[in-house]
Amino acid sequence: MNPGTILLLFVFAYFIGLLVISYFTSRNSDNQSFFIGNKKSKWWLVAFGMIGTSLSGVTFISVPGTVGKMTAGDYAFGGFEYYMMVIGFFIGYFIVAGVLLPLYYRMNLTSIYTYLGRRFNVEAHKIGSLFFIISRAIGATARLYLVVNILQIFLLENLGVPFWVTAFVLLLMILLYTFEGGVKTIVITDTLQTSFMILSLIACIVYILSNLNLSFGEAYSILEQKQYTHFINTDINSKTFFLKTILGGMFITIAMTGLDQEMMQKNISVDNLKNSKKNMLTFAGTLLFVNLAFLFLGGLLYLFAIQNGAGYSTVTNIVDGKEVVTNLFGFKDAAGNVTNIMGDDLFPALSLGHFPMALSVIFIIGLISALFPSADGALTAVTSSYCVDLLGLNEDQQRTEKQKKRLRMKVHLTFTVVFFVLIMVFKAINEKSIVYLIMEIAGYTYGPLLGLFAFGILTKFTIVKKYAILAVTLLAPVLTYLINLYVTNNTDYRIGVELIILNGFLTFWGLWLVRSKRETLIVE
Repeated sequence: MNPGTILLLFVFAYFIGLLVISYFTSRNSDNQSFFIGNKKSKWWLVAFGMIGTSLSGVTFISVPGTVGKMTAGDYAFGGFEYYMMVIGFFIGYFIVAGVLLPLYYRMNLTSIYTYLGRRFNVEAHKIGSLFFIISRAIGATARLYLVVNILQIFLLENLGVPFWVTAFVLLLMILLYTFEGGVKTIVITDTLQTSFMILSLIACIVYILSNLNLSFGEAYSILEQKQYTHFINTDINSKTFFLKTILGGMFITIAMTGLDQEMMQKNISVDNLKNSKKNMLTFAGTLLFVNLAFLFLGGLLYLFAIQNGAGYSTVTNIVDGKEVVTNLFGFKDAAGNVTNIMGDDLFPALSLGHFPMALSVIFIIGLISALFPSADGALTAVTSSYCVDLLGLNEDQQRTEKQKKRLRMKVHLTFTVVFFVLIMVFKAINEKSIVYLIMEIAGYTYGPLLGLFAFGILTKFTIVKKYAILAVTLLAPVLTYLINLYVTNNTDYRIGVELIILNGFLTFWGLWLVRSKRETLIVE
């Protein structure tokens, strides 16, 4: 039997397992089961499952590829610079646990954007929800595209399956097992998927160390010699300068976790605040070790490839009359041409082309496990936010529970189609290293949420002018883009993940300018 066919059979077997779990967890489910799991989720299950949601295919594929990726800065390779962002994430989780979780539990929220409605007005509530839906839809489909594209290139293309069919079938799988149970199902399935992802990570590290006949210490020493292990980038003009990466990571966590309905609906599905905090901080500590392991794996993957004949090279092409130099890393074919696997293609190229079949199976299961927690949670969360925040389904007294459920299912199906369209857009863009692209997109789409929540929490002013909040939250990302463009074209400085801080500040400043001069009583 064709190796690709064998791997696909394992994918379908894995999916059948998810459907079985979905069947048992969705029995007697209602809208509250779908939205917040009836607030009966176990904190330790949520914490473990959130690892998979947070990491996704981006960490599984893209982060290891950054280690040996050549850069144009002071350092030859990306190394472990990404870990500075992880430290920022860690700090951000403490802020979410200390400031935002108590607020959400005190107000007994189903949707966290209800806070904006009570603090400001209906306009703020709907704008917050809309920015979340846009942010999560784009972010989740970028992650989805990464995994779908890998399955397509390394497995399905040889079988003659078009890209759109691969994307459609995977989305259909996700739709099927989240259609009924929502959060109640996802809390369980994410735990299973996180387990497989970490198993794949450990198995690949152990295999490469064994194949290269190295201990952990010996492998790290070799990585150091090859300049793969530097953590701190001291070039202040670089996008990955360590201080702005830490700060950017902190604010990205506050926005992409604390102000994100997908991440928070799992946290507020835990029975009480104490356990929810326990979940958040346990999850934060675990991420420090898991991300470091993925970076170590990235270094090992480059060592393994070099040991088996891969190498670095450059190609110079003339584009519009100018010389363009492209860095390559990969194996030469019989004609001496190099297939570039540097970046996102490194891990799948080695796992599916150079590792034993058993490890290829583990990799594919790990890859699918990285895909599903991000996608299923996003699909459920945007459905929840649209139904609760924009349609007001919880307060709707005209519809019966059955009618509400039918409407929610229609919304769920509609967003599945939207996700499919966005995946096809990312296919057209065809970005080769997607981890920093996602952070840049987040800077534009989550920045207004960051500024809006910050203004609500840190001040006592209200906004009474009609459409003032809408105007500010639309103008802030535009100004952020123009500032970024100007700085890039006219200075040596490069704005990186601190983009979200700039956007959030501009939103806060704009709200300050249009504020009412009188203070407001905050309803909780």
